[in-house]
Amino acid sequence: MKILIDIIGWIGSVMVIAAYGLNSYQKIKSDSLVFLLLNMVGGVFLIIYSVYYTAYANTFINVVWVIIAIPAIVQLIRKKK
Repeated sequence: MKILIDIIGWIGSVMVIAAYGLNSYQKIKSDSLVFLLLNMVGGVFLIIYSVYYTAYANTFINVVWVIIAIPAIVQLIRKKK
């Protein structure tokens, strides 16, 4: 189980960093679905990782990260319809 959680944590980290990097180099926009999904899924994976390791300060920031991403995704989908 520990190895699976570690893999999830690493994937989440890579996703959040990829979103930031791609946005910083203007490869994706901060209001794009790709950016928001990378942040949301990456945040969820990091929540799983940090809860497993009882790193609750890290859990908190990732919960906030996901809470910010979800309404932004919903708003983006509604805007495209």
